[in-house]
Amino acid sequence: MTVETAKQQDIEWLVDNLNFAEKVERSLELIEQAWRLHGEGLVVANSLGKDSCVVWDLAKRVSPEIRGFVVSTRFWPEETNRFMRQTIEKHPELRIFSNDLKLPDNLYELDPDRCCDILKVEATRRAIEEMDVSGWITGLRCTEGYTRTDFREVEHRDAGLTKLNPILIWKEREIWQYLAVRGVPVNPLYEQGYRSLGCAPCSSVVRGGNERAGRWIGTSKCGGECGIHTRPLRPEHKE
Repeated sequence: MTVETAKQQDIEWLVDNLNFAEKVERSLELIEQAWRLHGEGLVVANSLGKDSCVVWDLAKRVSPEIRGFVVSTRFWPEETNRFMRQTIEKHPELRIFSNDLKLPDNLYELDPDRCCDILKVEATRRAIEEMDVSGWITGLRCTEGYTRTDFREVEHRDAGLTKLNPILIWKEREIWQYLAVRGVPVNPLYEQGYRSLGCAPCSSVVRGGNERAGRWIGTSKCGGECGIHTRPLRPEHKE
């Protein structure tokens, strides 16, 4: 079986009309196709959030040899750091990348975009370079927030780098359904009411709204993106 990736106008139809089992099968097929194409150049970007936990489990069902990376920041909550250590212990093929550059005090308040660029985007660029990545898998979903409605299942935003969003059409409840059915461990912060996880100063528990409504509250970045899905990741890549 070969899955034909959906055009933008078909994404909404797939979100509402495929059932849970069909979405799981579609995601597995998308990852399998990418694995056949990229081989060891295919990696998972694992944020350790609920969506990444699903994608990591799906990838491992396709091939235990698929590698991954985690971009860690100095502002992560202790619960996330603990969950990262537990995950790395079980999956040493996950590499940790971070940026230890000295930052101005409260940069996350004064210029959150710059803070994310330094701590997340730059570290992601380094991961892609050092791991010789030609295809990367993300846990991005189009139903997660207002900034994620125009993505595709397969994207080529950077020369020489394919981005795969295999659970793009999944709903939040389907994420939790998969985690429950498969018995996949998740970050304990979800027990406290968080729906989207990031750095401690920039993540909050909120009532209502979309899943990302608790991110960067009080800034122009509220509910937005850290930049790894919107910034060039290979700005100097040459064919």
